Amino acid sequence: MNNILITGATGFIGGFIVDEALKREMNVWVALRKSSSRQWLTDKRIHFLEVNLSSEEDLVEKMKPLHFDYVVHAAGVTKSIHKEDFRRINTEGTKHLVNALLRLKMPLKKFIYLSSLSVFGPIREQQPYTEILETDEPKPNTEYGKSKLEAEKFLNAQRSTPDSQLPTVILRPTGVYGPRERDYYMMAKSIKAHTDFAVGYKPQDITFVYVLDVVQAIFLAIEKGKPGRAYFLSDGEVYRSSTFSDLIRKELGNPWWIRITAPIWLLRIITFCGEYVGRITGKITALNNDKYNIMKQRNWRCDIEPARRELGFSPKYQLEEGVHLTIQWYKEHGWL
Repeated sequence: MNNILITGATGFIGGFIVDEALKREMNVWVALRKSSSRQWLTDKRIHFLEVNLSSEEDLVEKMKPLHFDYVVHAAGVTKSIHKEDFRRINTEGTKHLVNALLRLKMPLKKFIYLSSLSVFGPIREQQPYTEILETDEPKPNTEYGKSKLEAEKFLNAQRSTPDSQLPTVILRPTGVYGPRERDYYMMAKSIKAHTDFAVGYKPQDITFVYVLDVVQAIFLAIEKGKPGRAYFLSDGEVYRSSTFSDLIRKELGNPWWIRITAPIWLLRIITFCGEYVGRITGKITALNNDKYNIMKQRNWRCDIEPARRELGFSPKYQLEEGVHLTIQWYKEHGWL
């Protein structure tokens, strides 16, 4: 039985990674903080490893008696009040984990790093938009994207040192949605309350990927991924900015609504205020500087052909079905 260590398992995507690993009868270890919620981690087969990703020494000490065949590193922060938290958690946390594994000479078969399409930022923004390619130069414009790119560069640098290499495969999903996800849930909640909000008058091409397709890609990467490679993930389609909202509204029974399209400059004011209020109150808000840059970006196309060709990745969930399953879950669990 293969041993797998999963970080970020208390988060949205991580819980589904755990579920799939258990289905495959793997020996599942979950790395988490002592204070982390275990709401979606109730299976008695799960082994818990209480660690501090901010401490390389703690990681070495806690992992010393253990053996892992695979590590899936999905831990990270997508929004924060303080921008330095992105680098501390997403970049430095990754470095600490990798250094600890190398110090322990852990004979890993594969190290999977869950990155993001956000590492590339607003490129190929001239109409007609074309797919972002792996050969393009990343130009992230969010603190989240910058921190993920730094982590990627660190992982790639390890490959230049023969005695300290991990068999790393990087995955870069676009917007991930599905049951338990909270950011798109806020959109559904707003539409149920009769308001939809869009930004900018310039056409926007958006891509999505359902959470179970991300999980599919992770285990394909474990089986077939080539160390040193990075793969984009989406459902293979491109959508208008209004498509997601329209599908949510349909699943909610087509309530009456007002669709507000605001200019970019108004979003800039709103997110600037949201960031300021968040720092004063100490509460994370979805309306922040990173959110402004994400919503401002017009081109979210990406090339998933390498994932199809090398991993055998084949998205199972198109947006209409994925939204149906997601809204159904929200309803069944009392979120909507």
